[in-house]
Amino acid sequence: MVRPALEVADIFRAHGPAWRQAQQTHLSLGQLKVMSAIEQCRTSTLGGHVLHCPACEHDEIAYNSCRNRHCPKCQASAAKRWLEARQADLLPVGYYHVVFTLPAPVSAIAYTNKVVIYRLLFEIAAETLSTIAADPKHLGARIGATLVLHTWGSALTHHPHMHGIVPGGGLSLDGERWVACKPGFFLPVRVLSRLFRRRFLEELSNAQTAGQLQFCGEYANLTDASAFADWLASLKKCEWVVYAKRPFAGPAAVLAYLSRYTHRVAIANSRLIALDERGVTFRWKDYRAQGKTRHKTMTLTTDEFIRRFLLHVLPSGFHRIRHYGLLANGNRREQLAQVRELLQVMPADTELNGGDTDTAGQSAQPTFVCPECGAAMIIVEILARQQPIRAPPWQRGTT
Repeated sequence: MVRPALEVADIFRAHGPAWRQAQQTHLSLGQLKVMSAIEQCRTSTLGGHVLHCPACEHDEIAYNSCRNRHCPKCQASAAKRWLEARQADLLPVGYYHVVFTLPAPVSAIAYTNKVVIYRLLFEIAAETLSTIAADPKHLGARIGATLVLHTWGSALTHHPHMHGIVPGGGLSLDGERWVACKPGFFLPVRVLSRLFRRRFLEELSNAQTAGQLQFCGEYANLTDASAFADWLASLKKCEWVVYAKRPFAGPAAVLAYLSRYTHRVAIANSRLIALDERGVTFRWKDYRAQGKTRHKTMTLTTDEFIRRFLLHVLPSGFHRIRHYGLLANGNRREQLAQVRELLQVMPADTELNGGDTDTAGQSAQPTFVCPECGAAMIIVEILARQQPIRAPPWQRGTT
């Protein structure tokens, strides 16, 4: 793989130390860890291995990855591993892409309340989908959904929204048959939007009553109960954007889409153009424009670029991909087996492998491929990671 001319790691290595020094009282431990991981990714600091090609005698050094979920260089392999695990979950039905977006005022307070707001976004989006789908007036079925949290806009602004990948149908409420949705139509987005808005504001009010929300800056007045109530009332009058895209063209298209989408980070290295005295220049998409004019370039100072990138560091241990309903981890295997029985289809892994494990093993791709001749490379030497310099231990005084 050809290395991009400019990477986020290059920006962090060049300007990260000064940024950390200037912002040391404002950075979280999670943000510091992300910066350190990206700076060290695929360098001698993390160690690596020497590869040798027996076919053409080519040698090269491959340094280890940081595998941090915010690192632009580590997401391709992570997505591949995740997709291999999800392949067996695919059903031979149409899949839909549903998006839930928070209005700007809620997005503004979400930055200082990431755990609460992001958790509510997951839970209320899943609840909204399952509630409307179970209504006999719409689908009358129990559905499954994979929800993916994105927190950024194309210009790296803080824009929390939820992407849902949903099979086009579900189990009947009695579990006796598969209920397919109408061709090209999943659920009415206006109904989804109204229920999503009502339930989210109810739970947001409960969180405020329980003292789970923090407010600062221009929203500091929301600590007052009456001011918060007025703020909620204004949110009931604005539109909450929920929309559904056209169905995918079969399960293979779902996998191709997921491979590009589920493990995205705030910005890919391929979008970076230049780092110079003006700052960082990158490509972005203006969704308010039409046609070719929506593809633009933007230049931010290095400080502002780093600040915007770190806006999207998730709280430690927070899962940004979750499964609900028929796809929930607790009963996924049993539920999908029941669906396949009703649809009279074989499991996806059996179809793909033809039930022949020997053939699957023979078609396995080598881990390391020679860039010169394409043959498999072997590891001939392990490079140990560098030990960080540590201060001497404190000397305990004697009494």
